[in-house]
Amino acid sequence: MTSERSILKSINPHVKHLGGFDVRRSIPQIGQRSIGPWVFFDHFGPVDFLPGEGINVRPHPHINLATVSYLFQGEIYHRDSLGNALAIHPGAINLMVAGKGIVHSERTREALKETGYKLHGLQLWHALPKSVEEIDPAFFHTSAEDIPCGHSKGVEYRVMMGEAYGLKSPVKTYSPILYLEAKMSAGSSLELPFADEMGVYVVNGQAEIDGEPSPVYSMSVLSDSAKLISAKSETRLAIIGGAALGKRYMEWNFISSRKDRIEQAKADWLQGRFDKIPNDDEEFIPLPE
Repeated sequence: MTSERSILKSINPHVKHLGGFDVRRSIPQIGQRSIGPWVFFDHFGPVDFLPGEGINVRPHPHINLATVSYLFQGEIYHRDSLGNALAIHPGAINLMVAGKGIVHSERTREALKETGYKLHGLQLWHALPKSVEEIDPAFFHTSAEDIPCGHSKGVEYRVMMGEAYGLKSPVKTYSPILYLEAKMSAGSSLELPFADEMGVYVVNGQAEIDGEPSPVYSMSVLSDSAKLISAKSETRLAIIGGAALGKRYMEWNFISSRKDRIEQAKADWLQGRFDKIPNDDEEFIPLPE
């Protein structure tokens, strides 16, 4: 009898073009719509913006989900229909809870655009449990200094959301969820934390999970038997997971447990019924045909 493999599948991302830069999208894909509550995983950069260039993601809506933004390098300026307007910098977490509906934009400040800069980071979405899908929208910024971190024999890890290795993140959660980052020196290893479902995304370097290659720019979906990550060179990776929330419908920027709710959101965006973003209401991303 053969033992269960630690990596059930390796997902190669689709490349998407968004507002002046390309992203690698690992989930959702056919055959893997989610990992735990996570329904969306984008890796953007590293990209060098020349003077005069930058990101320009115009105002667009979300419902029934939460977005999580995290940077390795650079800056993104966030605005939303609640009136929040601030820059996110490396190491910090922006958690935007869409609930019954929110609109936001992501841009480059003019001062930064004048000089040029480097941008590199991740954006993830997780579904909300049915009981709180329609809560009031909210926005939470957690500074880099408030994210708990630990060290273990050549590994530095940060627990961005949930609990692992005796550390608990202060970032608000709505269901059992895990999101952490690890920087690993060559030859180091890290025991995997517990989660009902789990995936590992290698941002750079070379990694193995119980001896099986976990390719760079790939999401490795793990089995229950997965135990140990090893780095063959200097490696940076993200681990995501948690409890699955059941079937979710997804169309454009909308996620919901109800298909009719997505149709309502589409109609609301077409008819201009979402709240506007203060000082950023002159343009928007149209509903795709």
